[in-house]
Amino acid sequence: MTNSSITSTGPDQPYSDTTAYGNGPTDSITDTAENAAITHHRLTLDGRQIAYTATAGHLVTVDRSSSTPTAKMFYVAFTEDTPEPGDRPVTFFYNGGPGASSVYVLLGSFAPMRLKTDMPGFTAPAPVMIEANPDSLLDKSDLVFINPVGTGYSAAVAPHVNKDFWGVDQDAGSLRQFIKRYLTFYHRWNSPKFLFGESYGTARSCVLAYLLHEDGIDLNGVTLVSSILDYAQAGKPVGLLPTLCADAWYHKKIRVTPPPADLPSFMTAVVPFAKNDYAEALQAFPQNLDPEKLTPLPDVDPVTVQTLSNYTGIPRDLLISWEGLNVADTNNLGTLHFLTTLLRADGVALGAYDGRVLGIDTGIAAAIDPLSGGNDPTMSAVNGAYTVGWNSYLADQLKFTSTSSFTDLNDQAFNNWDFRHIDPTGAQKGSEDINKNSFLYTAGDLAAVMALNIDLKVLSANGYFDSVTPFSQTTTDLQNMPLTDATIRKNLTIKCYPSGHMVYLDAGSRTTLKADLAGLYDSAAK
Repeated sequence: MTNSSITSTGPDQPYSDTTAYGNGPTDSITDTAENAAITHHRLTLDGRQIAYTATAGHLVTVDRSSSTPTAKMFYVAFTEDTPEPGDRPVTFFYNGGPGASSVYVLLGSFAPMRLKTDMPGFTAPAPVMIEANPDSLLDKSDLVFINPVGTGYSAAVAPHVNKDFWGVDQDAGSLRQFIKRYLTFYHRWNSPKFLFGESYGTARSCVLAYLLHEDGIDLNGVTLVSSILDYAQAGKPVGLLPTLCADAWYHKKIRVTPPPADLPSFMTAVVPFAKNDYAEALQAFPQNLDPEKLTPLPDVDPVTVQTLSNYTGIPRDLLISWEGLNVADTNNLGTLHFLTTLLRADGVALGAYDGRVLGIDTGIAAAIDPLSGGNDPTMSAVNGAYTVGWNSYLADQLKFTSTSSFTDLNDQAFNNWDFRHIDPTGAQKGSEDINKNSFLYTAGDLAAVMALNIDLKVLSANGYFDSVTPFSQTTTDLQNMPLTDATIRKNLTIKCYPSGHMVYLDAGSRTTLKADLAGLYDSAAK
């Protein structure tokens, strides 16, 4: 493992990596070289030209006790060329899964370049376009995109194996070590520090923020995109209902008079309805109801049932057949009935990750597992373009090539993940039942680190059309987290955008989120 810094001056430095990065649970490597491809670029943001260096390569993490190598982790960093980089903010990005590389957030959100998509429509196959990103965050912060062990070109260093890092606490610990290595290698200890995680990456951020605090690294800010902070509440109908109503609104299927002025105003009516009238109806509805006996409905307010029908665009009798008004009811493939029912007459299903996105749901397509290979309509709409765009961008513009295949999504990591988690109080806050259902809770970790680091700013960003991590459930999880100090709670901001799980794939939402991030950085990195 070299101790020399990688320079950002001079001509571009391509790098070809011949190490074999296996992504299986027992794979590992012996190579510990910290090499990288270095390229130089320019980006114009709001009339200001920014010269920046892109670095694509590896850093090696070490054991906290013995300081022996544990993992070689692949990252891509974009840093402004400035005489005094040490006091510039630096933000660490990652996706979730668990088992996802950072390619989605890198090419989609706030890097200097982004993949042009046709969301919420289907993005056609090659050729795809990588274009300058007018919403890049590079004017506010240097950007580091991390690929956890088993993703990208990241792997364990023997005698460790990849599976050693596949768990809630193991994973957060390895990212803590990566961040510490980055701060040392690039002399960035005095920089304001931020985390940006998406989906499972939000659970990771909660745990990681606390672990960093324990090592004396107090963050300035954390951005949580499409959060899942309490797995026990995932898929619950009360938290899900507002998202499905948003989907119905978008596709013009709601029956509300007068029509709502806009989506946010509609949500101001739907969210309290879900938490009150709808929740009461779920409790009162008779269990194991015979679908042939739809009336009378004992102890259930008929006005509530009709309102539910009006808000979702689903006929009353069909709602009753879904386990008694349970909008979270699914088919044999695990797909929400709502997603395949709302536009069934048109032969299409809605995406779970973004309800605006449509996919053919007739013929053989209706029998394909939407979770296998990313066949949910949302993922199908962009996955091909992402694969082409990333491989082209990495080799042609960042000038990093490898004899290994890049692992964008690793199902082996997900299937072998250890969901056990010890929270800051020493309590067990993670488990998994025999059906592989997780009961991970990390909102307590976030509450703990916010209480200890009283200047930490947190932005929760959520898409209205995301039924995987519904915005209303996230809001409830954050409201219920064990943080009672009113002053500290003011450091938390919750925002919703007319987009899906990957909020940034919607052009207007990306621009609005960039403005909200600019406000976060201005307030947190004074």
